[in-house]
Amino acid sequence: MPTPSMGPGDFINQMEPWIDENEVRHMTEYLSSGAWLTEFKQTQAFEGMIAEYTGAKHCVVVANGTVSLSVALWALGIGAGDEVLVPDFTMIATPNSVRLCGATPVLVDVEPSTLCMDLAAAERALTPRTKAVSLVAMNGRAPDMTAWQAFCAKHGLFLLEDAAQALGSFQHGTHLGRFGAIGSFSFSTPKIVTTGQGGALITDDDALALRMRKIKDFGRERGGVDWHEMMGQNFKFTDVQAVLGIEQMKKLPWRVARKKAVYRRYEAALRGVPQVQMLATSDETAPWFIDIYVPQPERLMAHLKARKIGTRLVYPPVHRQVIYPTEGSFPVAEDYCARGLWLPSSSFLTDDVIDRVCREIIAYFAEANA
Repeated sequence: MPTPSMGPGDFINQMEPWIDENEVRHMTEYLSSGAWLTEFKQTQAFEGMIAEYTGAKHCVVVANGTVSLSVALWALGIGAGDEVLVPDFTMIATPNSVRLCGATPVLVDVEPSTLCMDLAAAERALTPRTKAVSLVAMNGRAPDMTAWQAFCAKHGLFLLEDAAQALGSFQHGTHLGRFGAIGSFSFSTPKIVTTGQGGALITDDDALALRMRKIKDFGRERGGVDWHEMMGQNFKFTDVQAVLGIEQMKKLPWRVARKKAVYRRYEAALRGVPQVQMLATSDETAPWFIDIYVPQPERLMAHLKARKIGTRLVYPPVHRQVIYPTEGSFPVAEDYCARGLWLPSSSFLTDDVIDRVCREIIAYFAEANA
């Protein structure tokens, strides 16, 4: 697969989309065909590819990966007065999606091995109002999903998988997003498959799939018929996005393999640097970003930027956000969020570029210890 060229002195972005001549050609053909642009046959084909790849019976694509979570919660009957457990270490979309459907997000600390929601902490956070768990696969990693299935069954909770960062990641042969009632993915620009914006919901439940299709299309019984059987919104996809998505999906197996190889190369090069921590990652995991945990990551970020290498701080803990002030103890999220840095992670990065990034990190810590 052709790789975008990058010279030795070029700035290395932390992340960027990979669009090649296939997307350009098929988009030109589509736009020249007299197409109506809104979701139709291309969207159906895109949904079919996602369902086939993940092994799910149904796939429903929507406007983005935030409303996808809200649509899933609405389909599960979650609303005002209900509580949904969400991890304290996640993108703000996870708790926001709960708020969007009128329910209350309850923050839970994460486990250090995966940075996903901690099961014991979730048990302590339960109340009579808890109706669901929004379990995030952080950076493609997942906790023990069988244990989470048992936990939710024991307490009568819906398991919603926020697998926004986990397309291409599996556990024991099952694609993430298929352990719960519904799984959600994102196609925003940094994702392994991108359509600019967009989200997808997968399920094996016929009734849930039908409800989600109605919710995203104003709640009407079918397109073009303005009788509304339930409350819904306009969260539809477009065939323009689907044309891009179809071409991106064709490259997904290669990108998954490359993401794993990129992580392994970073890990091997940085293994001897005591200040750098990288999490153990299963062979079934396709890391979304390359994440490292270091002392004072802002200083390393500035050092790398001066050398034309882009990085990004990981998410701050949700409980420290102005819109989610929360009392309680979240020691693992506090620790890792304070030390986390995302390194250049595009799937088209060559080994030479990765080695260049690693040399600068090694030199930075060697100088700091001199």
